[in-house]
Amino acid sequence: MTLARVEDIARIREGLLAAAAAVRPFTPGAVAFERKEGRGDPVTAADHAADLVLREILPRPGEGWLSEESADDPSRLGRSRVWVVDPIDGTREFIEGIPEWCVSIGLV
Repeated sequence: MTLARVEDIARIREGLLAAAAAVRPFTPGAVAFERKEGRGDPVTAADHAADLVLREILPRPGEGWLSEESADDPSRLGRSRVWVVDPIDGTREFIEGIPEWCVSIGLV
């Protein structure tokens, strides 16, 4: 494994631990939510909290960002590396207290 990959994995690990800490104050099954404009998908403060810490930790200068909870920045299309995240993948399950949700992070 190259040093760059080891560093990527270390950043992912750091991001996951920070996202877990950001989500911990919110109780699955007892969290308020609102509907996103457009499709009307639910979003919670936990989604936003996890998104914030992931955006602070993962991308480095020159890397793109695509998150379900952030405004899309089309400049990502010209980047050679793009972080793709869903801060809480399974928001509906999180809202209902069903333990079938996770933090999803990808590097393309």
